[in-house]
Amino acid sequence: MARVTVEDCVEKIPNRFELVLLAAQRARNLSRGEELTVDRDNDKNPVVALREIADATIPLEKLELDLIKSLSRSPEPEPADEEVMDLIPTDQNIFGLQDLSADEEAAGLPEAAEEMGPIDLEAAIEAELGGRRR
Repeated sequence: MARVTVEDCVEKIPNRFELVLLAAQRARNLSRGEELTVDRDNDKNPVVALREIADATIPLEKLELDLIKSLSRSPEPEPADEEVMDLIPTDQNIFGLQDLSADEEAAGLPEAAEEMGPIDLEAAIEAELGGRRR
């Protein structure tokens, strides 16, 4: 960046930190497709932004609002009571998964499925589902 351009900008915006923030926001706006207010002269967006600030061809208030809008985040909405209740752990089987170890012992089923053949597995699934298929 040209020292002359920055020195001209400091006359408009004395705080260099604020100058950097506003120039960076203007450069982002330019890269998004906003119209130039000065000739580009083969300069990149940050230099064009500084030249626009130095020439006072863009309103600084609008640039400040754009910066605030880009930095602000909307607050997370508060969860509804039903959503909070959904987050509380319960004893209900909400995912359709079961702990089969207790059921296997009660039903007298073998502990490992590897001991069962394909026909035995089919029969066990049939018995567990009660004749209906998923």
